[in-house]
Amino acid sequence: MLAAGSAFGLYWFQPWKLLTDAEVAEQLTEVAPPASSAASASPAAPASSAPASPAATEPATATLVSSGDFISHEHDTSGSARIVRTADGRHRLELVGLNTSNGPDLRVWLTDQPVVEGRAGWHVFDDGRWVELGRLKGNRGDQGYEIPGEVELTNLTSVSIWCKRFAVSFGAAALG
Repeated sequence: MLAAGSAFGLYWFQPWKLLTDAEVAEQLTEVAPPASSAASASPAAPASSAPASPAATEPATATLVSSGDFISHEHDTSGSARIVRTADGRHRLELVGLNTSNGPDLRVWLTDQPVVEGRAGWHVFDDGRWVELGRLKGNRGDQGYEIPGEVELTNLTSVSIWCKRFAVSFGAAALG
């Protein structure tokens, strides 16, 4: 009986994961720098009959939609999250420099819940609307997750590294 209980406990908690790391080094999307406020504040140039400049015919680039830095919840977590609109119009969540603990059933969630510091923020993300983008690929490094086209991003204002097994956030980032 003790052996069965021990085996179940090891399976359920997977304590060795707290001592191991899974590092990911995926290629992140190159994002165009934001236009400077000085350039956007200048008056429009008068129209001319000159041919279009090479810059005007370059293909569209990826743009940053929102981003935020992770705060710690159940486990120390750092890094940042960002939503990028790719040149072809798709959306992608990217975790940049993520550093958190490994866990038994970690998922990446976009949610409508606010990021709250301390214990009060550990369990809120399954209280509202959330979209699971997949299993966390690794607890350290850069990684990306495609956001399905049917996902309405309106009001999905945060990202959580969610432990599905224990219904707790390891860390979260408010997207702004």
